[in-house]
Amino acid sequence: MTPPTGPVVARAWHAEFAWLPGVGVLPEVLIEAAGDRFTRITSRVTAEALPSGTIRLAGLTMPALANAHSHAFHRALRGVTQAGRGTFWTWRERMYQVAAGLEPDSYRALARAVYAEMTLAGIGCVGEFHYLHHGPDGTPYADPNAMSRALIEAAAEAGIRITLLDACYLSGGLDPAGWSLPLSGPQLRFGDGTAQAWAKRVSLLGADEHGMLGPSARVGAAIHSVRAVAPEQMATVAAWTHATGAPLHVHLSEQVAENDACLATYRCTPAALLYDAGVLGPRTSVVHATHLTSADIRLLGGSEVFACVCPTTEADLADGIGPFGALAAAGCRLTVGSDSQAVIDLFEEARLIEMYERLASRERGHFTAEALGTAMTWDGHASLGWPDAGEIAPGSLADLVTVTLDSPRLAGAVLPDRPGDPRQRGPAGQPPGVGEPDLALLGAVIFAASPAELSAAVRAVLA
Repeated sequence: MTPPTGPVVARAWHAEFAWLPGVGVLPEVLIEAAGDRFTRITSRVTAEALPSGTIRLAGLTMPALANAHSHAFHRALRGVTQAGRGTFWTWRERMYQVAAGLEPDSYRALARAVYAEMTLAGIGCVGEFHYLHHGPDGTPYADPNAMSRALIEAAAEAGIRITLLDACYLSGGLDPAGWSLPLSGPQLRFGDGTAQAWAKRVSLLGADEHGMLGPSARVGAAIHSVRAVAPEQMATVAAWTHATGAPLHVHLSEQVAENDACLATYRCTPAALLYDAGVLGPRTSVVHATHLTSADIRLLGGSEVFACVCPTTEADLADGIGPFGALAAAGCRLTVGSDSQAVIDLFEEARLIEMYERLASRERGHFTAEALGTAMTWDGHASLGWPDAGEIAPGSLADLVTVTLDSPRLAGAVLPDRPGDPRQRGPAGQPPGVGEPDLALLGAVIFAASPAELSAAVRAVLA
């Protein structure tokens, strides 16, 4: 795609506080950009020294967040499926009912509303794990990518970057005896027949040599799960990503039943199956990764994959608590996603990583504020194929979100020292030691903020 032409617009913001990854939270930060890139970051700049036209950002400014796993159409189930009894599998039947009724126009309208809610929640980029490809009976539309284009258009209209993770979905599951089941009912619209046919359809989207579908959209690939794609077909999808440099995402071990079926069919765990099929690697994201063996965790860490966790969805669907700490310790880069849209709040997703570790271990303090913040920002963007986003630094994409600090939820938050500021640290808010980054305010935001604190924020996204 040819980048847009025209004059490069220079802009500047003066952040009351800004989180600079690797540096900490600093006061009075001048953030300058030209076009869609940051050009210069300067801390402790007084109001008198600001360039003309600088916009004041009151609160904590941080990189826009990255939602690494989304199924936009699941939003129609919020408030509908939360009550009552059941399992993931009974919930799935309700989800299929929604999937059966969507057409390109209605999907665009639904997705636009979902993505707009994401922008209000501070999200600057979404990874849409997309498998509603064809008509309800499986017949391709005149444009075989009509549903994909509906999502791309919806994201543009909502003002959010998108990585369309086009999912290969070829079979309806594995039966207890280990046989692959054909697609049926609402699943018919998910399938392309073979991985080769999937690759041919995705190529018709018209991405350039860098995978870009436009200034704010790119294409990636997904393997729905070991239930939906056989190993020999996975290899074709992985080869397509190697040829294009695209990110590759896959649902992994979300359910014990999935593991049992994989063991019955292939005599190995899903993680081992993905490894043997050549799926795992530094551009791969495994989603959920809830029910893993210790060998699985070593395999994933050694493959340097991203592990995308979605705690609010995993709780809503009674999936289980994943081994978040073990995955991170093994070398996986954690990211977060809203998945089913039970809520759209990445602060909640991030803090639940720590909270669930506390519940499992009955100990506190497993993840630092910076580790959780990185999962929400830099690593999330990188997992979606945007390694030049997710940090406030020269050369990075100029996406910002500001969290206001004057709400009841954040009252009493410890503020970084600032000359002449009458607000002082309390007894429990002593400054960090020499050479240590000041992350107390970032911790307060991650553990207490919600999208409500972003309602009055100034965001500079898609400039």
